Amino acid sequence: MRSKTATRFIVRFRICAILTFLLGIITPNAFAQNILTLEQAIAIALEENYAIRISEKRISIAENDNTLGNAGFLPSLNVAAQKNFTNSHLRQEFFNALQAPIDRSGVNNNNSNTGVSLNWTIFDGLGMFVARDRLEELEQAGRTNAKITIENTVADISSAYYEIIRQYQRVRALRNALDISNDRLELAKAFYEVGRGSKVDFINAQVDYNGDTAAYIAQVQTLDNAKIDLNALLARNTSEDFAVPDTVIARRDISVDDLRQNLLAQNPNLVFAAQQRRLAELNIKALSAQQLPQVDLLGGFAYTTSNNQAGFGLKKGRNDIWSYGARVSVNLFDGFNQRRRIQNAKINSLITEDQESDVRNQLLAAFDRSLLRYRNSLQLVALEEANTKLARQNVEIAFERYKVGNSTSYEFREVQRNTVAAETRLIEAEYNAKLAEIELLRLSGGLLEEVRM
Repeated sequence: MRSKTATRFIVRFRICAILTFLLGIITPNAFAQNILTLEQAIAIALEENYAIRISEKRISIAENDNTLGNAGFLPSLNVAAQKNFTNSHLRQEFFNALQAPIDRSGVNNNNSNTGVSLNWTIFDGLGMFVARDRLEELEQAGRTNAKITIENTVADISSAYYEIIRQYQRVRALRNALDISNDRLELAKAFYEVGRGSKVDFINAQVDYNGDTAAYIAQVQTLDNAKIDLNALLARNTSEDFAVPDTVIARRDISVDDLRQNLLAQNPNLVFAAQQRRLAELNIKALSAQQLPQVDLLGGFAYTTSNNQAGFGLKKGRNDIWSYGARVSVNLFDGFNQRRRIQNAKINSLITEDQESDVRNQLLAAFDRSLLRYRNSLQLVALEEANTKLARQNVEIAFERYKVGNSTSYEFREVQRNTVAAETRLIEAEYNAKLAEIELLRLSGGLLEEVRM
């Protein structure tokens, strides 16, 4: 009986390892409809994520604002029409005794006014050209801000996606540990029944099995929560279930120099800071333009009519009026407020320069930290892969020793714990390496393009 239980443990352990390898090969093909790839998750987010949809709508607003009319190049044309009616009771007496007094009620009068006015600014100190450049810069800043939102969302989705894989790997490790605990429990029970083992060992094996079961259940819940988090980022039903690949593979061919150059050239946060600096410079030009004269062309047409039923004076009238001209205006003195505004704008321009330099410095520091984490994690992956392989071999050896009575249940439990710890460290190292890789790509401004490759 003892030989049968031990043999079953060893066979089950090896079969689990083989099945884990085979499932990694056949699952993507056999159950492709159930697997959510990272590319699919990102594609869903680009369509459904609320933060991305909001940023795209803000781009539309910036595009609508970027027009020649909004910059001041086009004239303004206004049309106004008015019609007035009056009903009067006239009582009039005259100094001329020969003229009879007037006492009339229900006297209806009406008049109308219709006019068209044109105002066209043909020179405002080149302010309209500055306004056009500013609107163009605002539109580009809106696109950059949207790119920041998209790349941050893609990074969050990638992290959430690999978090699911990490939690799944931990579920699998705890499932293997639970199988080992079950075999140990059966063996301890067999030893106790034949009088070879103590009841204490049997109870300890039961307690350890229950503890491993509780840990496994809690880990399954953590995995389910990770899926809910990803579904929330994808703006879909949070209870929707899906499968993911069971491995995390960090790239080892990253060109650090290229990523650093891309950071300085195309990181959206740095690009946005540069755009804010240019907007501050344009603000100085716009305020300076207000110190120069403004020339407006004016034109208009007015049409008025009147209808008088009072019985004296003008009965009907009509007047057509054409008007045109030019107006020149200049602000000679406003209490030095314009000069104050220009000075503040220049100071604000210096602030945006410092902010751009600060953003560049922080990005480079974040890049170096992520690079250090990436390299260290890859070293840990190599180390923990070797440790995990040794730990799994040690479990087989320890079980062989335990079944023949050369080791205690406590010693076997320690070997089992060490195996779980080694597997957990390997999972964490792989996950950390992938997160560092994602961050390096995000900082370089090429995460979305890299994921789509």
